[in-house]
Amino acid sequence: MITEKLRPGLRIIFVGFNPSLTSHERGFNYAGRNNRFYKVLFESGLTHRLYAPEESPNLLDDYGYGFTNIVLRPTKRADEITSEEYAQGRIVLRGKLERYHPRIACFVGKGVYAEFSRRRQGVPWGFQTDSVVSGVRDFVGPSTSGLVRMRLEEQVDIYRELAHAMM
Repeated sequence: MITEKLRPGLRIIFVGFNPSLTSHERGFNYAGRNNRFYKVLFESGLTHRLYAPEESPNLLDDYGYGFTNIVLRPTKRADEITSEEYAQGRIVLRGKLERYHPRIACFVGKGVYAEFSRRRQGVPWGFQTDSVVSGVRDFVGPSTSGLVRMRLEEQVDIYRELAHAMM
């Protein structure tokens, strides 16, 4: 099932590696039971309440938040994505950012941003000095996967910068 949710005029487009098998099966973004995405959104102030993955389509209307991935093929792990898929995904994602022109592209993980931007060294958390697509601010946040060993409080603090930019 397609998990992508896009439309013109987005405030934020959240960009992941690719849909997990669970997200693909359920048709909702960040649907894995150990994924902290919606908890991070709520605790950082990006949403006013805790959303469930099934409610992710509502984030389009409620907040102007959209979802996409650099690669659309679902996999169990991101390391199953091929270099050819990333190369094609960079082109497609750039086209989506140019077409939908969100205010902010939030890359959910440094690895996703590195694959898209081709910037491998010294990528800080938060807003990037230079954006890949003119007029779209790039923000790099940590992955919210349950496999990430970063404490929830650290993740929330980083995403809080994004929430402040939305005020």
